[in-house]
Amino acid sequence: MSFSMAPLLVHSPDLPSGVREALRDAFADSSLDVAACILYANADVDCADARELVGLETDAGAATCSCG
Repeated sequence: MSFSMAPLLVHSPDLPSGVREALRDAFADSSLDVAACILYANADVDCADARELVGLETDAGAATCSCG
Protein backbone atom coordinates (compact mmCIF):
# COMPACT_ATOMS: atom_id res chain seq x y z
CA MET A 1 0.00 0.00 0.00
CA SER A 2 1.38 3.41 -0.94
CA PHE A 3 0.73 6.72 0.74
CA SER A 4 -1.49 9.04 -1.31
CA MET A 5 -1.96 12.79 -1.02
CA ALA A 6 -5.13 12.51 -3.09
CA PRO A 7 -7.61 13.09 -0.26
CA LEU A 8 -5.74 16.23 0.78
CA LEU A 9 -5.38 17.63 -2.74
CA VAL A 10 -9.12 17.80 -3.36
CA HIS A 11 -9.42 20.12 -0.35
CA SER A 12 -6.26 22.18 -0.85
CA PRO A 13 -6.88 25.94 -0.92
CA ASP A 14 -3.65 26.24 -2.93
CA LEU A 15 -5.32 24.70 -5.99
CA PRO A 16 -7.95 26.53 -8.04
CA SER A 17 -11.50 25.32 -7.42
CA GLY A 18 -11.80 23.97 -10.99
CA VAL A 19 -8.70 21.84 -10.49
CA ARG A 20 -10.01 20.51 -7.17
CA GLU A 21 -13.33 19.65 -8.81
CA ALA A 22 -11.62 17.88 -11.70
CA LEU A 23 -9.47 15.94 -9.23
CA ARG A 24 -12.56 14.90 -7.24
CA ASP A 25 -14.16 13.63 -10.45
CA ALA A 26 -11.02 11.74 -11.44
CA PHE A 27 -10.68 10.13 -8.02
CA ALA A 28 -14.36 9.19 -8.03
CA ASP A 29 -13.79 7.39 -11.34
CA SER A 30 -10.68 5.69 -9.91
CA SER A 31 -8.61 7.28 -12.66
CA LEU A 32 -5.42 8.21 -10.86
CA ASP A 33 -3.56 8.68 -14.15
CA VAL A 34 -6.04 11.41 -15.07
CA ALA A 35 -5.65 12.98 -11.63
CA ALA A 36 -1.87 13.05 -12.03
CA CYS A 37 -2.21 14.70 -15.43
CA ILE A 38 -4.55 17.33 -14.00
CA LEU A 39 -1.95 18.22 -11.38
CA TYR A 40 0.82 18.18 -13.97
CA ALA A 41 -1.05 20.50 -16.30
CA ASN A 42 -2.53 22.92 -13.77
CA ALA A 43 -0.54 22.99 -10.56
CA ASP A 44 3.08 23.52 -11.64
CA VAL A 45 4.03 20.02 -10.48
CA ASP A 46 6.29 17.83 -12.60
CA CYS A 47 4.90 14.54 -13.84
CA ALA A 48 6.79 12.23 -11.49
CA ASP A 49 5.77 14.30 -8.47
CA ALA A 50 2.16 14.47 -9.64
CA ARG A 51 2.05 10.67 -10.06
CA GLU A 52 3.57 10.18 -6.63
CA LEU A 53 1.13 12.64 -5.00
CA VAL A 54 -1.89 10.65 -6.17
CA GLY A 55 -0.40 7.34 -5.13
CA LEU A 56 0.97 6.03 -8.42
CA GLU A 57 4.44 4.59 -8.78
CA THR A 58 6.82 6.67 -10.85
CA ASP A 59 8.61 5.19 -13.83
CA ALA A 60 12.23 6.25 -13.32
CA GLY A 61 13.20 5.00 -16.78
CA ALA A 62 10.56 6.97 -18.68
CA ALA A 63 11.93 9.79 -20.81
CA THR A 64 8.58 11.51 -21.19
CA CYS A 65 5.52 11.96 -19.07
CA SER A 66 2.39 10.04 -19.96
CA CYS A 67 0.51 13.32 -19.51
CA GLY A 68 2.05 14.63 -22.70
